[in-house]
Amino acid sequence: MNNLWKSMYRLRLHSRNHTLAYGKVLCVPQSTTTTHQPASASSTEAGVPKEKLVIPTRIERGPTDILMALSATVGFDPTAPHYKYHDDPYLIPTSNANKKTFALAQEAGRKAAHWIRQENAHLFQHKEADPPVQAFAPTMVYNEESKVETTDLQKLVDSVEVKDAILVYNLLKKSGIEVGDELKQQLLELVCFYNHEDTLPEQLIEERWFRQGTVGRERQRKTWKDFELAEELFHGLETKRPEHYCAMIRGMARFFQVEKAWALYQETIEKGIELDTNTFNSLLHIASFLKESYDKRWDLVCEVMTTMKQQQLRPNLGTLNGILQTVTTIGGYNHPRTYALKTLAEFKKLGIEPSLATWYYLLVIFCRERGPVSHVLHDIMNEIEGKEFTIQDPKDTFFFVTAMDVCRNHLHDKELAKRVNQLLHHGENYNLIGDSYKESIYYRHYFTLLATTEPLESFLETYHLLVPNVYTPEPSVMEDILRSVEMTTAIEHIPLLWSHMVQFDHTNRENLVNLLLHIMVTNEPSTDDPKHADLVQRFANIAWDMWNRMEERAAAPRATTSTGMPGPMLGDVLLLCSRAGDYEKASAVFTKLSKEQNSIVGEPRVDGLREFVNLCIANRTPSVAIQCLQYCSENGFPESVDIGRHIFRSFALDQSQVSKIRSLVGAEAVKPVGTKEEAAGSE
Repeated sequence: MNNLWKSMYRLRLHSRNHTLAYGKVLCVPQSTTTTHQPASASSTEAGVPKEKLVIPTRIERGPTDILMALSATVGFDPTAPHYKYHDDPYLIPTSNANKKTFALAQEAGRKAAHWIRQENAHLFQHKEADPPVQAFAPTMVYNEESKVETTDLQKLVDSVEVKDAILVYNLLKKSGIEVGDELKQQLLELVCFYNHEDTLPEQLIEERWFRQGTVGRERQRKTWKDFELAEELFHGLETKRPEHYCAMIRGMARFFQVEKAWALYQETIEKGIELDTNTFNSLLHIASFLKESYDKRWDLVCEVMTTMKQQQLRPNLGTLNGILQTVTTIGGYNHPRTYALKTLAEFKKLGIEPSLATWYYLLVIFCRERGPVSHVLHDIMNEIEGKEFTIQDPKDTFFFVTAMDVCRNHLHDKELAKRVNQLLHHGENYNLIGDSYKESIYYRHYFTLLATTEPLESFLETYHLLVPNVYTPEPSVMEDILRSVEMTTAIEHIPLLWSHMVQFDHTNRENLVNLLLHIMVTNEPSTDDPKHADLVQRFANIAWDMWNRMEERAAAPRATTSTGMPGPMLGDVLLLCSRAGDYEKASAVFTKLSKEQNSIVGEPRVDGLREFVNLCIANRTPSVAIQCLQYCSENGFPESVDIGRHIFRSFALDQSQVSKIRSLVGAEAVKPVGTKEEAAGSE
C-alpha cells in the first residue's frame, strides 16, 4: 500500500512538471489550412529539429473502463471466493444454501438502508454528491391528495415507476388536466411492457440473480391484467395509430393474453393498419398457444410471414427465433428438423446472423429425449467456437446449460463438453450463463459427465479448481464422485470428500452417508501403501463423526425420527471403530445397539460384531464380548456358534461365563479342543 501511494505521488509531481507541455499540445489549432513560415524557422532552431505534434483521435470511454482494464491485468481466480463475500474463512459460505443466504442477507441490509432513507427523508438533508446523483435522493411519495402535473407523470415514466405513474395519471384525470398524446403513448407502452407492476430495481443484483431461475421455470400461463389502465387508455383513444396497436399486441402476447392479441391483429388486417417487425415477432412466439395441431401452427407461421412480406417489412433476428420457438413445439422428428433447416437457409440468404438463442432452439429440435441421436452440436461448435457473444435475445442464456445437457445425456461426449466449457469462459461469454439456477445445472451436467468418463485424478483437478467457490456439488453429483472413487478404489480421497460433505451440508443425506460407509468398510486400507497411512484411524474418526451428527439430529426438537442411525450403518461404524482399535468409541456404538435394538431399524452386519469381539479379546474384556454374543444370539445370527467358540478359546473364563455361553449358543461352543488336528480344523 505504501508503494502504491509513493507511485501516485510521483505521478502527481510528474504531471505538474509537464502541465505546460500538455497545455501546448492541447492548444495546437486543428485547422486544415497551412501557415507558411520562413524555412529557417520551420526547419530547425539552434540545430535541433522540431517534432510534429499529432493529437490522437479521442476514444469514448465509459465510467468503468479503467476498473475493467485493471481487472484484466489480474485475471480470474476460480479458487478465490466471490468478491461479494467477506474475505474471512469463517464468513465465506460453501454450501448452496449458505451462498444464497449470505448474498441475500447483504442485499437485505441495503434494502433496509433504502427503506430508512425513504421513510425518514427529512433527516437526510446533506448533499451526498455534487452534481447530485438522483439515485441517492429519496423518491417522491404520491397519494390521493397529491397535487400533480404532467411533468410529474413524465418523470415517473422515464424512471420506470409503474404504479406511481398509474396513480399520477388517475390524479391528473380526476383534476381534469389534459395529458398529451405523446405522453399517453409512452404510458401505454410502459404499462403494457410491465403489466401494471413495478419491476425489480436494477441495483438489487443478487435478488435478480437468484430469483431469475425461479421465474424462468414458472409455467407459461396468462398473467395479463384485463380491463386495467392499458385497455382503458387504448379504448379511450379517438384515433388509434399503428404504435398503439403495436404496444397492446406486444404486451398481451408477452403475458399470454393470446386471444385478445390475435383479435387486435385481425383488426389491424381488416383496417389496413401496418405493424412493425417486433409486433409480428411477438405473434410468432405465441403461435403454439393459438393453434393446437402441429400443421396449423406451421400454417399460422407462414400466414404471419406472408403478411410481413405484404407490408414490406424486413425480418430480423427476433423473427428467426420466434419461428424456431414455434418449431420446437411441433412433435415428431422429421418435420421439425425440416422446418428448422428451411428457416435457417432462408434467413442466411437475408444475411441475418443467428444468436445463441437460435442455436438453443436447434438443440431442442434436434436433440430430443426419445429421438434419434443427433450430432448437430458438433456443427454448432464448429461455427461459433472462439467467438465472443453479447445478449441479443432473452433465450440466449439457455444455450450453455442446454449444450452441456446434450453433451451429458444425449451424446455422452466429454471432449465436446470441454469445448463448450472453453467457449463459456472465452471473453465475456460467462455473462450469458443466465442465473444461479442455470449455472448450477450447467456445472451439475459438466461434473457428472467428467466424473463418469474421466480418470479420477484428471477429474479431481477440475474438481479442486472449481469447488467450492465457483460450484458446490449437489448430492447427486457427490454420489457420482463417490461411486467413481469406489470403482477406482482411490480411498485416499475419502477424508477430503467427507470434509466437503460437511461443508456442503450433505451429512443429512442418508444415501450419501451409507455409500461412504460402504466404501470405507469394503476397502480396507493397505499397510504397504504409503497413500493409506493413518487411513484406518481417519476412517474411524469419519464414522464416529457420522454417528454423532445423526445422534444430534435425532435429538433435535423437530427431528423426524428419534432412533438415529439404522442398524446396518451402526454395524459399519462399529466395524470401522473396531478396526482402528478404538475400544471406547466401539463400546459406545455397541451399547446403543444392545439397549435400543427394539427401536433401531434393521440389523448390523455380522462382520462388525465379529470385529468388535476381536477388539474385546485384545482389551481383555470377556464380559463385553459375551454381551455381544448374547446380542448375536437374540437376533438369530447363524454365526453365533462360531463367535461363542472363539470367545471360549480366547479367554480364561470362569464357570458362570462358560455357563452363559452354553446357554446362549449350546454346549458345542464350549467343548474343549481334544487334539491338535481338531484345533486346526476349528480354526
